[in-house]
Amino acid sequence: MTGPARGASILIVDDEPEVASLLAEILEDDAHRVETAYNGLAALDKLRDGTYDLIISDLRMPHLDGPGLYREVARHHPQMIRRMIFVTGDTLGPESAEFLRRSAAPRFGKPFEPDDVRRVIDQVLRAR
Repeated sequence: MTGPARGASILIVDDEPEVASLLAEILEDDAHRVETAYNGLAALDKLRDGTYDLIISDLRMPHLDGPGLYREVARHHPQMIRRMIFVTGDTLGPESAEFLRRSAAPRFGKPFEPDDVRRVIDQVLRAR
């Protein structure tokens, strides 16, 4: 069995600083390079300035939410669309559930365990 994927450049998009920090800590422990953005608009700015191997995004955020970010990434960075992972809260509204079903994007829930995060990230990074 191989170990976790390491050394990827990952953008975390979450409006909750504690969640973004916790995810960054987990990923940095696996030697990933991590940047954070606190909403979808800030993430788009970072995507204009750099490239990432993976984007991990919350679904619900102010200014530009996860589905809106997904649409913008599809339009301006289509090569990244299959490298997006979503973080979901305990309860999903019908619109969020439908978006996740249609996009078939990988996801993990809040609260999350480090092993859950690593498993989803490894699946996406190894599939590229």
